[in-house]
Amino acid sequence: MIWLRSIKLAAGGPQAQREARLMMSEKIAAAIREGGRLMMGSSADSVVKRYRKRVKANVRRLSA
Repeated sequence: MIWLRSIKLAAGGPQAQREARLMMSEKIAAAIREGGRLMMGSSADSVVKRYRKRVKANVRRLSA
């Protein structure tokens, strides 16, 4: 959920900086990983399923 991260980033401070670094590293790693999976023949559905699983994990982490 974008709004959860937005709230954390808007608060500023060291936690916001950590969250921003984590967000960028997650996005870059996911793009490389999932792009590779697509090039190797994985279906778009499987990529979306993995993405949704990671989004749920982030929602749990950010809601805590």
